[in-house]
Amino acid sequence: MRLDKMLANMGLGSRKDVRQKIKKGFVSINGKVIKNQGQHIDADKDLVMFNGEQINYREFIYIMLNKPDGVISATEDDYHSTVVDLLPDEYLHFEPFPVGRLDLDTVGLLLLTNDGKLAHELTAPKKEIEKVYYAHVEGEVNEGHIEQFSRGVRLEDGFVTKPADLTILKSDSVSEIELSIREGKFHQVKRMFQAINCEVIYLQRIKMGELSLDPDLLEGKCRELNEEEMKYCLSLKK
Repeated sequence: MRLDKMLANMGLGSRKDVRQKIKKGFVSINGKVIKNQGQHIDADKDLVMFNGEQINYREFIYIMLNKPDGVISATEDDYHSTVVDLLPDEYLHFEPFPVGRLDLDTVGLLLLTNDGKLAHELTAPKKEIEKVYYAHVEGEVNEGHIEQFSRGVRLEDGFVTKPADLTILKSDSVSEIELSIREGKFHQVKRMFQAINCEVIYLQRIKMGELSLDPDLLEGKCRELNEEEMKYCLSLKK
């Protein structure tokens, strides 16, 4: 990799900015000052110092966000705050994007990354990655609905969903449930309950594949994936 590209990719300035810094002697490789902006380096082996600080290069970033209500799952929007707006500035030069979408009023687990291959593995319909939701549902959900969901639910447009696993945590005028699905049609969870004459009034995604929402992560906060979570993500790319 070219030295100027590496430094620019790490958010240390534009390609033009870092070239100027290199020419002025701000950069050393393995203890030797380098003024050749096109110098090729091995990011895994070479020790690169920029203005006295060691640069640990990485290509990809993987961030777990507990998405709050009222924030759109996009990188930019003219009317709403986006999930990218919630990230610390230190992550922005990686240009992360949300993996899949949560509705504006849906909260919970959302992964942001700049790794397009992983995003594909997690969202491609044929991969059938499990997504688990916790919801408050206006209307009494009963055992018969468990069986109905296990066969697939016919939505208002005639589409029949794939079998889904419904767990009733509380059955009342406002029921509490968990629902596991392996597809992601538009507003699917809400539409599935509309099909049984119920209305979702609170929806939270708590799991995606083997990634579970960190219970200590407050709404609107984020963190990088830990070692175990990274092992799962990297296994999907093999």
